[in-house]
Amino acid sequence: MTGWDREIEKAAEVLRSGGLVALPTETVYGLGANAEDPEAVARIFEAKQRPATNPLIVHIASADQLSDWVAEVPPSARLLAERFWPGPLTLVLRRSSRVPLEVTGGLETVALRVPDHPLALALLAAFGGGVAAPSANRFGSVSPTTAGHVVSELGDAVDHVLDGGPCGVGVESTIVDATSETLSILRPGGVTSEELEAALGRPLVSPSAGGIRVPGQHPSHYAPRARVVLVEPEELIARAEDAQASGHQVGVFLPHDMARASVKVHAVLEVPASPSAYARGLYGFLREVDERGCDLVIASLPAQEGLGVAIGNRLRRAAGPRPGQ
Repeated sequence: MTGWDREIEKAAEVLRSGGLVALPTETVYGLGANAEDPEAVARIFEAKQRPATNPLIVHIASADQLSDWVAEVPPSARLLAERFWPGPLTLVLRRSSRVPLEVTGGLETVALRVPDHPLALALLAAFGGGVAAPSANRFGSVSPTTAGHVVSELGDAVDHVLDGGPCGVGVESTIVDATSETLSILRPGGVTSEELEAALGRPLVSPSAGGIRVPGQHPSHYAPRARVVLVEPEELIARAEDAQASGHQVGVFLPHDMARASVKVHAVLEVPASPSAYARGLYGFLREVDERGCDLVIASLPAQEGLGVAIGNRLRRAAGPRPGQ
């Protein structure tokens, strides 16, 4: 038995005994528990300080297991599962009786995905069941993309941490309402709307207001301690320097095409030109501004297409109103 085999078996045994395991995925690190154990699931909410009405995503080992967890699988849902799993896509479907309401936040729908990470897949295979796993961080704060982020934020609340290195995608999965043949994106993420529409051969519809609750929709989410302010790209440097002059410790997310500009602020973080590289590094940038002592972040949105939509969603949530504001 190799070292990794022992790590996987240890993590699987923690899950079987009702414990919590931090596991790497291609998106972010998840805080996992046996999805069929309500007491273990309750520990996730306690560790994250997460509202119990906020649903969790159940991770399964393959698309072949989808029908084990849901009441029915519409043809479009099956098509997307076969096309994008393993991968950063979550499908919301009608739950079967196998799924406790503690996992779904009391809803009759369940969110499922197959992660695209060798350690996560090995753990799911060894465990033999579903793993409910939101991001392994305090509710509303910056999601973890390394094992070190998990340990520094949750510490002893996690029984076992599987260190699979940095996450390759860096933003959470795309969540699609697949309860009927009329599909809609409930949260943008690692699979783009363009990719989904190409696979389906038709456009997606806009989600209805007040629809299905899904992770990541709180007004303030993915947020560092520093306050985040979004401005138009042409205003970025002036707004950042004005804020620095008024007494703030400012961090600025400088787009790649402005890299040669001189910006007189506390910290300058250059945003990669590639949307995939930006997505992969986004949460690291948000953590870095806190580490460097910034109290204010000035940023602008990338072009709202492809992965830029997911990046924009995370930046808007990071800039959202916080409790007490």
